[in-house]
Parts: sequence; C-alpha cells; structure tokens
Amino acid sequence: MKSSRLLLISVAVVTGAGAYIVMSGREPPPAPAPAPVAAPAPAIEMVEVLVAAAELPMGQSLKAPDLRWQPWPKAAAGDGFLQRSGAPTALEDTVGSIVRSPLLAGEPIRREKLIKANGSGFLSAILPSGMRAVAITIDARGANTAGGFILPNDRVDVLRTYRDEDSSRVGGGDVQVSDTILTNIRVLAVGQTVQERNGERVVTGDTATLELTPSQAEAVTLAQKVGQLSLALRSLADAGQTAQAVVEPQGEGGVTVVRYGVAKQMPRR
Repeated sequence: MKSSRLLLISVAVVTGAGAYIVMSGREPPPAPAPAPVAAPAPAIEMVEVLVAAAELPMGQSLKAPDLRWQPWPKAAAGDGFLQRSGAPTALEDTVGSIVRSPLLAGEPIRREKLIKANGSGFLSAILPSGMRAVAITIDARGANTAGGFILPNDRVDVLRTYRDEDSSRVGGGDVQVSDTILTNIRVLAVGQTVQERNGERVVTGDTATLELTPSQAEAVTLAQKVGQLSLALRSLADAGQTAQAVVEPQGEGGVTVVRYGVAKQMPRR
C-alpha cells in the first residue's frame, strides 16, 4: 500500500474520532414542553322540576300523562317551580287541576297557572274573586261584535243603542242614540268557546260573556232591557289600562260615572 494512501486513511480516522469526541460532549437538545391540559368544566347541579309533557291549552283538566319530572339546572330553577326535592307528590297533587293560561311543552309548571276547580265549572274557576260573568246577546254573524273577530280574553267597549223618546217626540221622528257605557272590559267567552283553538281566528256564537264588577253587571243588564248592546274591539295595548264604567242610570237626572275609583254625576245625553 502506498504511503500517501495510508496517510489519508489515518487523517480520516483521526478526524472522525475527534468529531465523535466533540459531539459526545454536547448536552442533548431540550425535550418539547407538554401540551397544556384543559381544566374539566365544573359540574352543573341539577334538580327535577315538574313540566308540561305536551302543549296544554287553557281550560284543560290535567291528567298524569300531561306532566313529567325533568332535570333542570338548579341555578335556573325559579322559586315558583315545583321541585321534586321539596314537593315529591306534586305530580299526583296537580292531577285534576285546570289550566288557567296555556302551557308549552317542556314549560315548568307554576301554581299560579293552575286552578283547583273542586267540582265547579271552568268559568267560575277562572273568574277573579269579586267579579261577575254576565252574558249578553250578540249577532251570530258578528254584525255587532267587530265582524266576529272578537275572541276570548280580548278587551272591548260596550255600546248601547236606544231610541231617544224625548228627541223623537220633539222632532216627530225616530231618533236613535248610541253611547258607550263600559270601557276596557275583558271577554271571557264567545258562545261556548273560552279559548282560541287550532289557530282559528274567528269565533262566532249567540252570546258574549263579559267579566264585570257587580255595579257593571247591573248597568249591562238594564241596558240590555232598554236597548241593543254592541261590542267594540280594543287594542291589545289597552289591556293594562284602568277601566272606565257607567255604573247605573239615575232616572232623568243623569248617570254616575266611576273613573279610577272616583264617582262623578254626569247628565244624560
């Protein structure tokens, strides 16, 4: 073997050994940092509340299949909810109650939306204490009830149309007069219908049942004897306004009007 080739091999061996020694003395590269671990979400405390198992219309008498217990976040359970922990027999106790206002499927049951009829009829069950339900005769075609578009729970004015005897005698003709005797009155039922069903927008019947105070009931009963009554539909925005009502006729002297609880004598028209 030539001496030059031996020299090249020796230089290569020495260079490789040096490189190995240098590399072996270095520190290894740092390991990659572990990925951050997400903290587990806090557990939500749940309670069981009584809810409607299906859509329940106003006036329905509740049966056991209409109700069910459903898990509900405790923080979102209102004070009016019926919770199983505080009222374990609420489902059984609620059976037989009457729905006072419509309930959606899955909506929590509240006591104020139910009525215990105790054997009485539905209308007497939903009638507030101290109020009276009075039925007046209406035209089944809707001629004196806003074309038949008045539904239960609407608000109406009650108008009386009658013959003015004095003006008729003086004028020698038949003078008809119309005036408003009650305002912002709630309609309880039209005919035998106490609610809107299946999206039906027109309810017809021969009577309209109104929610009245005792004095208003007297005024309507008398007005129905001496003239014809008509109903004027009011805006839904008027539902919260205080009603103004004519209490009763006072002979030739006039009528007494009660406005915001204050009685005032008014002359006859």
